[in-house]
Amino acid sequence: MNWSSFDEGKTIGHAGSENGMILRDEEHSEGARITIERGGSIAPCSITCGIYGWMVHTRFFSSEAEAQAEFELMRAALEEIIQVINDSTLDEGLALEAGEHAVSRFVERFP
Repeated sequence: MNWSSFDEGKTIGHAGSENGMILRDEEHSEGARITIERGGSIAPCSITCGIYGWMVHTRFFSSEAEAQAEFELMRAALEEIIQVINDSTLDEGLALEAGEHAVSRFVERFP
């Protein structure tokens, strides 16, 4: 996997996009990010993720344990989307269509 701490881990403990404290914040070398926050304005925990130039998606959880488990599943699914988007065997139009379909499936799987 090509995941590493976002900004060398400097965001951990700071406020995130949902106004909670960042617990985990990872970035994929090919342009994705996933972040867990505790607290915030809507729920006890949240995960915000995105693929640069494609999508941003946020989910809310009632416990940190649930968020941590979903983080692992979502991170793997984000990597699958990146592989679809970067599939060099597809022409540009097919790659765009495949990427849009993969993003839609992700949002359906992780509402």
